[in-house]
Order: sequence, then C-alpha cells, then structure tokens
Amino acid sequence: MRHIVKGTPIVLGVALIVPAGLMRTLRGEETSDPVAASFAADPAARSRIERLAMDAVRQAEKAGGCHVVDVSAAKCGWDLTSYPPALDGKQPNPRHIEVKGRVKGASTVTVTRNEILYAFNQGDKFVLAIALVDENDAIDGPYYVRNPFDREPGWGVASVNYDLDDLLARGEHPLS
Repeated sequence: MRHIVKGTPIVLGVALIVPAGLMRTLRGEETSDPVAASFAADPAARSRIERLAMDAVRQAEKAGGCHVVDVSAAKCGWDLTSYPPALDGKQPNPRHIEVKGRVKGASTVTVTRNEILYAFNQGDKFVLAIALVDENDAIDGPYYVRNPFDREPGWGVASVNYDLDDLLARGEHPLS
C-alpha cells in the first residue's frame, strides 16, 4: 500500500473486442457451418432452441404418465418439476429437471452456479435433460443425466462450461 502513488491515470492502450460471428452478420456474410449460423448469440435462435428442448422434455415426461409444471420463470434452479404417477397408493418424489437445449454440433453446455448448487441440494431428484436441435428443428433426445456434476463451483464462479459429449455419454432415455 505504501508504494501506491495517487495521480491522474494514463491510458496506454485501448482494445475493442467484437465477436467474429457478429462481424459476419453485420457484413451480410452467410456461413455453411450450422453451429456458427445458429449459435446462441442470436436471442431468437437461443429462445427457439430452448423452447423446442423444453417441449421435448415435457412430452417425454407426459409419455411416462407424469404431471409436468414449468417453473423456469421462478429461477429456482431447474426448469420443470415432474410429478410421477402414484405407485401402490404412494406419491413418488417429484423430479426437478434442468433443460438444456443445444444446437446439434455444439461442443459445450453452460450450467449456472445456481443450477449446480441446486443439483447438489436436490440429490437424486435433480435431472439434467439435454436435447439437441438441428437446423430443421428436429430433436435428438432428450437425454437425462443423473448426478451430472462432481463438484461445486468455486466462490465467484457464475457458470461452468461442460463438455457436451462427456455428458451425453452418461445420458439415458427419460423413461429408464
């Protein structure tokens, strides 16, 4: 602290970082890469992919006889709460499902700190559901990953990127 000298700041350099995809879009260039073409930097594409993924998971749950409630607007750490049908007069625990929709060909899935912490707090009730969407809106999945995370994020970590192929390798069919 004693080596700090108060004075007027001197700017030595400036950098403006512009994403390459944004520059291609602004120039009107087209790309044949489906990942780059529909990367989630476009809010409309991201919203469409998420909606399609949510619909796919909701349909899979309903096919298993579950009652599904969308809680995504509540920001509780998961998107859907699925109530399985009663077995022998007893109501099984609901599933808390975090839905991740990704464009087919993507390599990572981003999970927020809140979602990871709730996964640990919910234990076996938490499921990470991943649905892959292609350029024709066809769905591959959903794939359910149980106990998807092996450690809590560090202090100050807002989100973590996970390798999509590693998660899918551990995924299973929703009705398993």
